This record gives sequence, C-alpha cells and structure tokens, in this order.
Amino acid sequence: MKLFYLLLLFSFFSCYETTRNCTDYKTGTYYSEVTIDGELFKSKFKRDETLQIEVYNSKTDSSQLRWINNCEVIFKTINPKNMAEQKDIHLKILTTTDSSYTYEYSYVGETKKQKGVAYKIDAN
Repeated sequence: MKLFYLLLLFSFFSCYETTRNCTDYKTGTYYSEVTIDGELFKSKFKRDETLQIEVYNSKTDSSQLRWINNCEVIFKTINPKNMAEQKDIHLKILTTTDSSYTYEYSYVGETKKQKGVAYKIDAN
C-alpha cells in the first residue's frame, strides 16, 4: 500500500508543468530585478514587438528585438558605446505569472547565464 501512495504522489509531481504565457510579455512597461554576485540591479523598460528602451542608473539604452519564438528574443543594442554593448543578448522567458515573468539571459554564444524577474507595470 505504501508503494501505491508513493507512486500516486510521484505522478502528481511528474505532471507539473511550468506556466509560460510568453506572448503576454512581448509588449508593455516593466520593472526588472537581477542579482549578480550578491548585488541587486534594478531597471525599468518599455517594449514593443521590435524595440526596447531601458533606463538603468539614469542612462537610457535602446535595443532592436528579434523574436526567435514566443519565449525567446535577441537584443541588439542600437548605437553601442563600447565592445560589450556590441554583443547581442539572448533572453529566454522561463516562467510567467499574471503580472511577472522569470527569465535567463546571456551574451549570444556564451554559456554563463544570469536570471532575473520582470514585473509588468502596465499593458502598454
């Protein structure tokens, strides 16, 4: 009987699927938080289907967007000011809620990834 309960419990957890309503987050205004090496970085950005404008530390950056699929996008900085800004960034939405999404991102071609959370401020 214990085996039956164990199998039943296992079946509930094996059927769990992460929610990803990525299309809800292709446009809008957001607040984002990323922790890197124990330091919290916050930014605010506005996104439409092809452009994202981000404000971080009173600096504004703009990126062109190329959506790979509904949950993955490539950012290409418009008017990069240094070599690091010339590298494209790949972002993948991992999970979504009704008001936020968790994502991971990295420079294209690099394996080290960072994670963050973006909170929707308005629907655009």
